[in-house]
Amino acid sequence: MIQNKDRFDQLIADALAQDFEGWDFSYLAGRITTEELPWDYGDEVRQNLKDAESMIDMGTGGGEFLSSLVPLPSQTVATEGWSVNVPVAQQRLAPLGVDVVHVADKHLLPFDSNSFDLILNRHDAFDADDVYRVLKPDGYFITQQVGGKNSIHFNELLDAPAPLYQDILLDSSVKALADAGFDIIDAIESFPEERFLDIGAVVCHLTVISWQVPDFSVEAYYEQLGQLHNMIEADGYLSIPAHRFFIKTHKL
Repeated sequence: MIQNKDRFDQLIADALAQDFEGWDFSYLAGRITTEELPWDYGDEVRQNLKDAESMIDMGTGGGEFLSSLVPLPSQTVATEGWSVNVPVAQQRLAPLGVDVVHVADKHLLPFDSNSFDLILNRHDAFDADDVYRVLKPDGYFITQQVGGKNSIHFNELLDAPAPLYQDILLDSSVKALADAGFDIIDAIESFPEERFLDIGAVVCHLTVISWQVPDFSVEAYYEQLGQLHNMIEADGYLSIPAHRFFIKTHKL
């Protein structure tokens, strides 16, 4: 039996009514907490920004992170594979002098070889050989990735199919970058705890992050969501381990 069913149904209805734009999770502020990572991606990036005259931000989303780095190198471009995000990013980044390029194949960069000092990638797919091609000699590639074991406890609790992209792992990513010719400066992995404080936050997360439970819908998982709601009501939160890794590389 679902405890406090009216609250359960209302939280889910509110979650499903949300319009999601860019890569902005402000709707969930205070409803999902995440343990701090042992690195700070923003700080790592800023250390290299001062020496860069040209930069790419791969998978910029709505430009939220890139806009936080101002002042930017004089030649800064952003790529985005999800067409819905492109106008959102353009609106935010155009006043900063940043061009936003929609890429049909987000693994490949539509730029000349040896043309950028710094390439950033936060949670976007990449092709190590193509990143190496586009970077200038003595350039840097800095990436933070969502690992293939991320939030897999959701799949276990819901008795759901396995998530997509389970092959995104630190060791294989490091190998691909090293094989492409990069010098690996740093490679770190972490499994921070995420706490979901209500079932609406769970539903919003699984709706937006559609690759976590590929067949997710409230109707298909209503009973299991009720069980998760009861767990949250009893304990105050639902604990789900995340998976992140960080790699910093140098093109000699």
